[in-house]
Amino acid sequence: MHSPEAKAPAAAIWALGLTQIVGYGTLYYSFAILAPAMAAEFALPSQWVYGALSAALFLGSLLAPTAGRLADRHGAGRVMTFGSFAAALSLAACAAAPARYSFVAALIAMEIASGFVLYAAAFVAIVQMGSVGAQRSITHLTLIAGFASTLFWPLTTVLHQHLSWREVYVAFAALHVLLCVPIHAWIARLANRRRLASAGSGTGPEHPDSAPSQPARARALLLMMMAGFALEGFVMSAILLHMVPLLTTLGLGTAGVAAATLFGPAQVASRLVNMVFGGRLRQTVLAIVSAALLAAGLGLLLATTPMTAGTTLFVVLFGLGSGLASIIGGTLPLEVFGRRTYGLHVGWMSAARQFSSAFAPFVFALMMAAISVPGAVAVLMLAAALGACAFAAVAVLAGRMPGL
Repeated sequence: MHSPEAKAPAAAIWALGLTQIVGYGTLYYSFAILAPAMAAEFALPSQWVYGALSAALFLGSLLAPTAGRLADRHGAGRVMTFGSFAAALSLAACAAAPARYSFVAALIAMEIASGFVLYAAAFVAIVQMGSVGAQRSITHLTLIAGFASTLFWPLTTVLHQHLSWREVYVAFAALHVLLCVPIHAWIARLANRRRLASAGSGTGPEHPDSAPSQPARARALLLMMMAGFALEGFVMSAILLHMVPLLTTLGLGTAGVAAATLFGPAQVASRLVNMVFGGRLRQTVLAIVSAALLAAGLGLLLATTPMTAGTTLFVVLFGLGSGLASIIGGTLPLEVFGRRTYGLHVGWMSAARQFSSAFAPFVFALMMAAISVPGAVAVLMLAAALGACAFAAVAVLAGRMPGL
């Protein structure tokens, strides 16, 4: 019997990393490759198809806290197993959709299912498998899953050269059934064995299990943390979807496209650095640093455009901040609120980020048209700075909470 205080096994982290790559790759990153064919088949403008995705992401965000609560109550592995079945069914429904409205309904089902299988649920699974080193294990997971776009953009492109978008989605549905369902079922059994061992030994967790004893301050902590993640999510979603056209509009041309390719490596680099050195810092500090890097990058872009060197540094800083953001989405709620209601709190953070991310690209496009491109970038810089302030408030409030 494994010690309940042991950390999550390396094999489980790698297995979860694989399912995260498949989850993000099939339910999110593949959409950009397949959207033009979807729009053409349904005789719709591409903006309408992306609008449908935004609506699906918004509705999915509403159920994120419910997914977290279910993971707390029934175990994240079990929730992810059923979530993988739901993801497969929704992908198959999307592939079989005969008309626009059934397609949109299936797309909404896909994004709802994603809340039960992606990062938020996987973070809870890690914490439930082992109380020691959970933050480091979450960093390892994000490092592995960070290759989802690197693998699935070209994979989807190659598949789509030989298959219709509907057939690609059928293949992706099969991936969830044949790969993700067995892995998540194994994770569920592993977490359950460790839970029984913990109950039998009477040992306690690494992080506090009880809710903070000051309800008003705890509510303020929750709201400030949600505000920080919502602002950060808005900034990242707005820039990531518009990065290449944004840099081109600012007069950077092909140099801007070349600079944009550094975003992915910068994300990975920040996760590697955090894996080596991040254990020495509180997660509240890393949260502030993450948002501050986004703000600094945007400020540098405004100050140096159209200098290529300044733009390159902007992309690197933005990638570093984004890489940290995906980690603290799992580690900050654990540090502040503990394990007992961890799934619920991660769900609220995921909901806040996903809610703002759903509308960010559309709102940013409107801002660029209404107040100029530099003006819109300045608004995003302010939003990132406000996010850093919200995380600073979390640091102050958490420092005053007994046991935190």
